[in-house]
Amino acid sequence: MTTARLIVGATLAIWLAQVCVAAEPARPQRFSAVGSIETAFTPGDAIDSLIVNAIDGARDEVLVQAYSFTHRRIARALVRARERGVAVSVLADREQARTLPQNALPGLAAGGVDVCLDGNFRAAHNKVVVIDADTPRAITITGSYNFTYAAQRGNAENVVVLRDNPPAARAYRSNWMRLKGACVPFTKDAQ
Repeated sequence: MTTARLIVGATLAIWLAQVCVAAEPARPQRFSAVGSIETAFTPGDAIDSLIVNAIDGARDEVLVQAYSFTHRRIARALVRARERGVAVSVLADREQARTLPQNALPGLAAGGVDVCLDGNFRAAHNKVVVIDADTPRAITITGSYNFTYAAQRGNAENVVVLRDNPPAARAYRSNWMRLKGACVPFTKDAQ
C-alpha cells in the first residue's frame, strides 16, 4: 500500500469514528428533585394561561420548541417578553410551519422573536418552554400540549411544569441549543 493510500485510509477511519461518536445518543441525565412540580391537563385546566403566566414572569430568556404553533395568546406573550428585553427564541417544526395556514410564526418573527425551522427529523415533535434556565427561578414546561387552540379546547393533553430546578432547565436548554445549530432561520421562503 502506498503512503497516500495509508493516509487516506487513516483519515477516513478517523472521520468515521468521529461520525459514529457524534451519532451516539446522549445518556439519560438524572437530577435531584428540587423545586416544585405542577401538572395540568386538558380538557379542563387552563394550560394556555399557565404557559402565558410563566412567560410573562420571564426576566432573561425564553426558549421554545414547538411542533404546531397557532395559539395567538401564547405568541403574544412571547412578543411581550421580547419587547421588555427578554431574549426569546422559537424552534418550530418545518413541515408544520409550511402546512398550517393559521401558523403563529410569522407574527412572532414580525414581533422581533428569533424563529428557526427544524426540518432535520421526520417530526420536530418537542413541546418545551425553558425560562431563565441559568437562575434559581428556572422553569421548564413540557408535555404533549401543542401550542394550539385545539390542544386547549378539544384534545386530551398534559404539561408538567418544573419550577426552581436549574439543572433540569439547563439540560433542556442544552438540547435546545444543540437542535438550533441545525435549523434554518424562519423566512417566508424557508417555510
